Amino acid sequence: MSTTLYDTRIAPDRRNNALNTWLWIAQIILGVFFLAAGYMHAFMSIDQATRIAAWIGSAPAALVRFIGVAELAGGVGVLLPAATRIKPWLTPLAAAGLGLIMLLAMPVHIARGEVDMLGRNIATLAIAAFIVWGRATRVRIPSRRPR
Repeated sequence: MSTTLYDTRIAPDRRNNALNTWLWIAQIILGVFFLAAGYMHAFMSIDQATRIAAWIGSAPAALVRFIGVAELAGGVGVLLPAATRIKPWLTPLAAAGLGLIMLLAMPVHIARGEVDMLGRNIATLAIAAFIVWGRATRVRIPSRRPR
């Protein structure tokens, strides 16, 4: 018996139903957060975005735009595959990517003396890790069956 990322043989039960609800709440929170952050980093002017997040002013504009596009892709990826059930195995991968963004942001904020940002980074990383764990191991979303 081979185990893949999306083994749909996990039996649904009450605990999985509650966990599924919490995972959807976490996915919506993470998705909305990163869609908003991605919009700011990808499309706002650098001056305008710097007023919201000071680190942007000292980073190369191309890096800020790249981070924004990655955040937008992750925000979509954590929601859309699971919601449409088209390639839902992408959802935990998107959450892992967003967690990696938060992990990489921590040393930047520490180096800049923005220690107050670490709580937000850690909380966001924890939500992403919860989604990875839940969607990859506990409550997998089955792919839509072709008609």
